Amino acid sequence: MKFPHTGLYYYCQNLGEAINQLLADEHQPLMQMYLPPRKKLILSPEPYHLIERKWHKFIQPFLMDCRIWHAPFQSGRILPNKKRFPKLKVVLTVHDLNVLHEGKPEAVQQKSLAHTQSLIDQSDAVVCISEFTKNDVLTHCSVGDKPIQVIYNGQNKLPDAIGDVVAYKPKREFLLGIGYLNQKKNFHVLLPLLQDNPDLELIVIGHQDDPDYVARMEQSAQKMGVQERMHLLGRVSESDKVWYLRHCKALVHPSLAEGFGLPVIEAMQFGKPVFLSTLTSLPEVGGSAAFYFPDFEASTIQEVYQQGMRAYGTTVSQEQIIQNAARFDWNKSAQHYLALYQSLME
Repeated sequence: MKFPHTGLYYYCQNLGEAINQLLADEHQPLMQMYLPPRKKLILSPEPYHLIERKWHKFIQPFLMDCRIWHAPFQSGRILPNKKRFPKLKVVLTVHDLNVLHEGKPEAVQQKSLAHTQSLIDQSDAVVCISEFTKNDVLTHCSVGDKPIQVIYNGQNKLPDAIGDVVAYKPKREFLLGIGYLNQKKNFHVLLPLLQDNPDLELIVIGHQDDPDYVARMEQSAQKMGVQERMHLLGRVSESDKVWYLRHCKALVHPSLAEGFGLPVIEAMQFGKPVFLSTLTSLPEVGGSAAFYFPDFEASTIQEVYQQGMRAYGTTVSQEQIIQNAARFDWNKSAQHYLALYQSLME
């Protein structure tokens, strides 16, 4: 949770809070959340927060009475030494094996897989956040006889938008993209929509972690003559994100690889039309309430967008979109995780 405004950050925050709410309702001891140093956090302090200290490398007194350790990410760096704590059970959540779907060099793929496999080997149960990820794990990793199941993420708790947007207020109707700005997110394939629809702007919010990709997008937009209607805003506040979600014409998410795709259901809970790639977990999350790009040719992007906007409100209703988002609920996720924890302690 050192990196706010990311899917993993909200996964940890929302799941932890949902589990502790269920435990509090049952008058049970709360789950401790092991967090990075306080200076790197934006969370308000809570009694159940356990802050990482440098001396934890040598001694972890908090593990003496710990029954379940939940490692929330397949590339995590912190896992208890089970030789020292043989009664401790470890649950590992695998969000994705996206390294296999991003065109990375074979050596990079194998290094990432080896690390994930080492965590699986040290775990007692594995959770995946989509069926697609589960299939990837079973295909490329060795789980043995460990239980493996899918527990979906829930909807993020979005704050109410108060007042006007701060970052940038569009002058026209706009399409919204949310996510890290890099090659994997594939936002550049959307630029032809601006060429064919002069009444539209494109706004992309999220950390710009690949400067070369950002520069290529800007160069492409300039060549197409649409640079004034493309706005790559980087990180914005949560209230600004909510404003963009409430006011956008549609969410566009042509990603090449996702473990889940939280922006999809963030937009859907507002009844917005959502346009996705057909890759990895996205069809699983968007269901029949989303529109899909079968490829990324400019003509296909434009055709799917036009057909989808014509279908929006008729064959695909706002209510259908909202109901699809409602399938994903942190309270349900927390119930499934608690049941898994309990099964390992029996």
